[in-house]
Amino acid sequence: MIISNRASSIVRLMLYVWLFVGAASALSAFAEEETSPAYVLQDDGNILWTCIAAFLVFFMQAGFAMVETGFTRAKNAINIMMKNILDFSIGSLAFWLVGFGLMFGTTAGNWIGTDGFALSGLMFGEDGAIDYWTFAFWMFQVVFAATAATIVSGAMAERTKFHAYLIYSVCITAIVYPIFGHWAWGSLFHGEGWLENLGFVDFAGSTVVHSVGGWAGLAGAIVLGARKGKFIKGVPQAIPGHNIPMAALGVFILWLGWFGFNPGSTTTVGGDLAVVAVTTNLAAAAGTVGAMITAWSKFKYPDVGMTLNGALAGLVAITAPCYNVSPFAAIVIGFLAGVLVVIAVQAIESFGIDDPVGAVSVHGVCGAWGTLSVGLFAYPAFGDGPTGLFYGGGISQLLIQAVGVIACFVWTFTICFILFKAIKATVGLRVSEQEEMEGLDYGEHGGSAYPDFTTVVTH
Repeated sequence: MIISNRASSIVRLMLYVWLFVGAASALSAFAEEETSPAYVLQDDGNILWTCIAAFLVFFMQAGFAMVETGFTRAKNAINIMMKNILDFSIGSLAFWLVGFGLMFGTTAGNWIGTDGFALSGLMFGEDGAIDYWTFAFWMFQVVFAATAATIVSGAMAERTKFHAYLIYSVCITAIVYPIFGHWAWGSLFHGEGWLENLGFVDFAGSTVVHSVGGWAGLAGAIVLGARKGKFIKGVPQAIPGHNIPMAALGVFILWLGWFGFNPGSTTTVGGDLAVVAVTTNLAAAAGTVGAMITAWSKFKYPDVGMTLNGALAGLVAITAPCYNVSPFAAIVIGFLAGVLVVIAVQAIESFGIDDPVGAVSVHGVCGAWGTLSVGLFAYPAFGDGPTGLFYGGGISQLLIQAVGVIACFVWTFTICFILFKAIKATVGLRVSEQEEMEGLDYGEHGGSAYPDFTTVVTH
């Protein structure tokens, strides 16, 4: 009886194993079919995550608006809010009509996309059915384009004509950003850019997004000239922002939005997005501490403005290497970005350039640093990508990264400098001295952000 029970148990165990193996094999084969529930679930999950990430990045527009408004004077609050909302509104239309095709269409010589004049030509599959992934991908990409555009608002704040700014906004989202984006990211869809063919790595856009915005802002700030009262006999004067709590809240919103910006760039639901979230957060934290320590040592007090920009500097810097570096490397990259942003703000002012919110330093300079850091800290265990100099990979990746940084500066700064010069010579770029003194809210928009309070003009 005992032998019979044991034999029966063995037979049942073998039967269960056979059934399990057979079911697993069937499920594996079934999952390989695009119409299977497993495939559809993964595909729908990727679309959902990509859209959620896009919504987080869209909310960064609120963060930028609050940072820029808080760091500038009350008499220009409406103007800055208007520029930020129009950046996204005009940018969405321009990117749909022209920019997306230039950035992600089939490549022409690895320089520019050529598929269609409008996105509508790319939204359908070969069978004529709607391609839902293309919709999700476009949504994720348009918020990046709007981010590049809105960075410039801060660098040109408090003295730019509103209609002139709108012209710029159309040009950067339709042409300037998409063409460089094609060079670095074209293969994400239908294209293939020359920079990515070299091996250039910019996972989420330290250079493609942030440096494009930073260098465009630099061109605009130079062509515009400084605000009245900013420099007295060549010495920079502090023009305090009117609402630091608003600026701080904007930084927290941007920090949150970056969890869509960087982890969202995986565009898939997988464990790698958690790794990217950790490196992103650690770099931001380290950037905050690095900027605070640097400002404290330079100014003898922990400056809040520099500390807030330190958080953004860390976030910008980690945007390129977030997928390819370890958590420790992320801390080093972020900390150095925090130190660098304080030095850069002072250096830019020493050249007589007025950047009211430090946009060029945060996005242009720290974007370049973050992109170069891939060539130093990239570790194949993270992201299965290149190997950086500090891990035995040699100098080749660093040189490739440098080519991308230089190409971005030459393209963006040159085109935007010419653009702003053309706007200045035609419709005009800068408001009158009287409008600047009274505030752009009144002169450009006929209102006041704080009608129950009296604005005292000190500059």
